[in-house]
Parts: sequence; structure tokens; C-alpha cells
Amino acid sequence: MELNDKLIKLGLKVRELRLSKSLSQTDLAFKIGKDQPSINRLEKGKINPSIMYLLEIANGLEISISKLLEEF
Repeated sequence: MELNDKLIKLGLKVRELRLSKSLSQTDLAFKIGKDQPSINRLEKGKINPSIMYLLEIANGLEISISKLLEEF
């Protein structure tokens, strides 16, 4: 699997988890101190997030980072 495919898969996973928590992109962004366009880029696979960004996302979703990355 190429990097772009992995980024898209990660973005879809974040979106799925966010929606399962009934959060909008704006809600999640607010919880972690980011802006909504940043969450949108992540969910569309347009950015390669750092491990710290992934930790912030996991914390905002109230899950472990291992849950976020379990399919990789």
C-alpha cells in the first residue's frame, strides 16, 4: 500500500471515529486546539500527520492511539 493510500485510509478512520462520537469537524478541532480545515485535510488524506498530531486526535476522540492505528 502506498503512502497516499495509507493517508486516505487513516483519514477515513478518523472520520468514522469522529462521527461515531457525534462530533463535527469543528467540535473535534475545538477539543484539540486546531482549526476545522486542519481536521478536514486530515480526513481527506491531504496531510501526513505527526505522531503528536495523532495523539491529539486520539485524545480528542477519547480513544487510545493504538485504537486509531490498529488497522495499519
